[in-house]
Order: sequence, then C-alpha cells, then structure tokens
Amino acid sequence: MELFETKFREAMSSKVALLNRITYYIVNRKGKQMRPMFVFLTAKLLSNGEVNERTYRGASVIELIHTATLVHDDVVDESSKRRGFFSINALWKNKIAVLVGDYLLSKGLLLSIDNGDFDLLRIISVAVREMSEGELLQIEKARRLDITEAVYYDIIRQKTATLIAACCSLGACSVKPDTEHVETFREFGELCGMAFQIKDDLFDYGEDKIGKPTGIDIKEQKMTLPLIYTLNHCSKSERRWLINSIKNHNKDKKRVKEVIAFVKDRGGLEYAVEKMLEFKERALAILRSYPESEYRSSLELMVNYVVDRKK
Repeated sequence: MELFETKFREAMSSKVALLNRITYYIVNRKGKQMRPMFVFLTAKLLSNGEVNERTYRGASVIELIHTATLVHDDVVDESSKRRGFFSINALWKNKIAVLVGDYLLSKGLLLSIDNGDFDLLRIISVAVREMSEGELLQIEKARRLDITEAVYYDIIRQKTATLIAACCSLGACSVKPDTEHVETFREFGELCGMAFQIKDDLFDYGEDKIGKPTGIDIKEQKMTLPLIYTLNHCSKSERRWLINSIKNHNKDKKRVKEVIAFVKDRGGLEYAVEKMLEFKERALAILRSYPESEYRSSLELMVNYVVDRKK
C-alpha cells in the first residue's frame, strides 16, 4: 500500500499548480482504501503473493476513477463535507470540482491506454457506464417511489457493487488475464458490494455518528431496502402515510423520526440485515473454493469487515 500511494500520487500529478494543490488535498484525506486492497489481495491470492506493474496500475486507475466519482457526487449532492473534511466544491467551487473530476477520470483512462492495458480499461469503462446508469435509474425511480426489491438490487449493483466488482476482476486480470478467475472474482466483488451498500442503508436508521446524519436517505427520497420491505408489508393506509411522509414531509425532523421508528417496528431492519448476510455468505463461498492462504484469509476479513464496520 505504501508503494501504491507513491505510484498513485505520480498518476495524479499535473503541470498546473492549482490541480496539484487540489490533488494533494485529496490524497491526504483518503478514506479506508478498500478498493486498492481488493485489487492487491485478489492478485496475490491468484499468483502466490506476486503482484506486477499491471496490478499497481489497475489499483491506481480504480482509485482515480473512484475519486473522480466522489468529487462529482459532492457537486451533484451539493455536499460541503466528505469524511469530515470540506469537499472540493466547498473549497474551490463547483466549476473547479467538475473539472478536477474530469481530469482524474482522463488520467485514469490514459494510464491504461499508455501502457496498453486494454483488458483493464474495458473492465473500468464498464464500471463507469454502470455507475452512471445506476445513479440515473435511482433518480428516475425516486420521483415515483415505485421501487421493487428487484429494482433496488439493480440500482445498488450498478451504483456501488460494480466498482468493487471491477477492483476484484482487475486484480485477477492483472495476473491471470483471459482466465475464468476474472469473471469469478468479478462476481465475488459484486456480492461484497451488494452487502456493502445494504450496510450503508442500515446506517441511515442507526444512532451512531458515522459521518453522515441519520435519516438523510429519507430526506433525499432514496428508497432503501428497509423502507421497501416495510412499504410491501403494511396496510394501504400505512403505505399512504409512508409515501406521503417521504414525498411531502421529508424535511420535517419529527416526521422523519416517526418513519424511522415505523420501519424499525415493522422488521425492515431485520430483513435488510438478513439479505446483507446472504450476500456476504455467497461471497465467502466463492473464496472457499480457493486453497487456504494468508491472502484468502485477508479477503475473508475484508468481507466480514464490510458487514461489521461501524462507519
């Protein structure tokens, strides 16, 4: 990870001083860095602990793309904070934030093209397309609040799971190109990503300080699994009250608290936890089909971390 940090910094560098100042700010406020870890551990599991330059490039590209999407997300969501720090748009305004996101995206793509990693580029490009489609599908459905559980899974598969799937398939592709492992680990990453997003949805109903205020998904009219389950398991009048609360009273703190209490009372949280654990178990089952190693153990730890994390 230390060597990766150096390579990642180099991948971001520019001749424009302002850009360097902003990217320096981004690098020094990094998050959990789960995505590059997925790339490295997958590669190591498949190649007895060996990684190559392609693995480092794959990890850098995914982190560049991921960072670009976060910078753009903060502009779209008009968010002034990210992980407790000021967002790029809060410090340098929207126009600069959008351009920085574009710059990071192009740097990621060029890193693959300049090194002839077209197989890695395909994986990344599919992920970027799916993430955009997932976000737009969510926006379209939020307007009508008619999301079924199946549509919800489609949204989170594209919005969140596709990037973790890309990390794992990139790791596999960097050391074992054109093998069945690339698809196996794409599926493994997707399952991890599904569990990851359901866990995020559950935070909206928690009391813990997790960097985003509770009830924010309801305020933003986002249909999450606990809410979808509750809507499908309550009377017509309760359903009308719920939909009316989300559509017309989502800024009313007291009403949002009532919605949260209602969802908890009707078993929405238990159901979401159950589904999250199903995705986790399916991911672990894929890992168990590979021989035991420290890399497999580390990936198992990461899968468990996804559902046990506190933020």
